[in-house]
Amino acid sequence: MAGRLLKVSSLATVVFASSGFYLYNRQLDLNDLSVIRFGRAASTAVISYDYLTAFRHVEYGTEDYWTLKSKLSELFVSFEENPQGAASLAQVHKAVLHDGRTVAVKVQHPKVQRQSSKDIMVIEVLVKAVNWLFPDFTFMWLVEEAKKNMPLELDFLNEGHNAEKVAKMLSHFPFLKVPMIYWDLSTKRILTMEFLEGGQVNDREYMKKHYINVNEISENLGKMYSEMIFVHGFVHCDPHPGNVLVRKCPRSQKTEIVLLDHGLYQVLQPDFRMDYCRLWMSLIKGDLSGVERYSRRLGAGDLYPLFACVLTARSWNAVTAGISSVPVTQAEDVEIRTNAALYLPQISDLLNRVPRQMLLLLKTNDLLRGIETTLQTRASSSSFINMSRCCVRAVARHKRSKTQSRRRRLQITLAESLSLWKLSVYELLLWVKGSMMTRWLSALLAFLH
Repeated sequence: MAGRLLKVSSLATVVFASSGFYLYNRQLDLNDLSVIRFGRAASTAVISYDYLTAFRHVEYGTEDYWTLKSKLSELFVSFEENPQGAASLAQVHKAVLHDGRTVAVKVQHPKVQRQSSKDIMVIEVLVKAVNWLFPDFTFMWLVEEAKKNMPLELDFLNEGHNAEKVAKMLSHFPFLKVPMIYWDLSTKRILTMEFLEGGQVNDREYMKKHYINVNEISENLGKMYSEMIFVHGFVHCDPHPGNVLVRKCPRSQKTEIVLLDHGLYQVLQPDFRMDYCRLWMSLIKGDLSGVERYSRRLGAGDLYPLFACVLTARSWNAVTAGISSVPVTQAEDVEIRTNAALYLPQISDLLNRVPRQMLLLLKTNDLLRGIETTLQTRASSSSFINMSRCCVRAVARHKRSKTQSRRRRLQITLAESLSLWKLSVYELLLWVKGSMMTRWLSALLAFLH
């Protein structure tokens, strides 16, 4: 214990000494809160004053900003200087084109490009320091992922291409709306797109006010992500409520989901995606031999029970019974939170074992689970049915791609059709059962009154 305290004090001395050196060698501007480099590296909760007002001082930025600033009146009838929203990398302004179309202009903060590499370097130092203090915790994967993903997120042209790709890929979902990109008004650090409004996906009051069905939203969100993960292996990895909006279409009055911020995507390799598909099919059915087999193939090793619990946020008892057949209870949630604290070293070890593709999927799962918890639709039967459909389709497509035999392809297609038909029958039975239960309860209540 004394040795660790000595390490902590040594680390603190280094941090404060380096922070003092940093401040001493820089002209201090009290409006710029980002001078606290140590804090900024650890958190993006504090946003500097110059960041929030970046567009007003655009002439001090890059050439892109100066060009856009000088042409504002030429490009836009109106341009709202106050941003609609600000995040860690950019802020979004509302504007109107001369043809009357309303657009959203996403402007990258001028300092982000040169600052990001410094921030990653500081994070790397901090992660190594934590590992020095507590050898059981190894989080170098965090630094590796940041180094890989940050350049992609800072390239707004890449974000625009991702948006167009996912819009085309999921065009068969009429409820999904992805903003259209205006390429002639976009650069690597400025992205101009269709302006879309709506309430955040976790805002139950907004949904109630606009007569939006919570269960429909949850089911459609599950369909979208099951299709992205299992069928296409191209996954939007930042579905926090600010990036997923819901609304009634102004024309049709049908419910829509608006998907924003397409900077961070994970591309899943085919073999990884197939193992992940089969793992989820095993988890849904309670096939423990399958859970162990595919968890091991995904790198979990002897920690496969922990991996199954982390992936599903369910207890091992629920996993052994089949997560589709056991409802989530408050007692189970308490058990999960308690065990998460107890098994931190093992969880750290697990995160270092699994393929890097898995890390963003785990983050995505947690964000989606948080939305479902808020909407009170977690672990619904419809979500498991939609996941199963996508898994069946993905596995069948993969098998067909591996064979040249027409007969074998026909067999695979027939088996796929049979599995999908069984799922549809099961879904119908659940609907009938639910409808009958509703009628019985209504009749009972009427009788009692």
